[in-house]
Amino acid sequence: METSEERTPMAPSEEAVIQPPQHGYTADKDAYLRRLRRIEGQVRGIARMVEEDKYCIDILTQVAAVTKALHAVSLGLVEEHIGHCVVGAVSEPDPDLRAEAIDVKVKEAAGAIGRLLR
Repeated sequence: METSEERTPMAPSEEAVIQPPQHGYTADKDAYLRRLRRIEGQVRGIARMVEEDKYCIDILTQVAAVTKALHAVSLGLVEEHIGHCVVGAVSEPDPDLRAEAIDVKVKEAAGAIGRLLR
């Protein structure tokens, strides 16, 4: 027969709480979203300019502004990856896993930078 203690659910502090992984940009997520929404608006403005047959140089100027804004977001994300994910790999307690984790995270960063430069 069960006692009342056996039927009582565990307190939240005792339960295994599964947290989604924290990414380097999580603390600045709202700022990134604001910037991306602003960029989205700029892109819609460019589409409107094309629909209205605006002068090509004016459109190209706006495309350059959007490109620069996206590069700024990209560089911020690379910085966050290095500062959070690569540094996090360095803190791995197991030396064998640490070396592998660092290698993976550095290669991810290098690949992302390479894609940005293409």
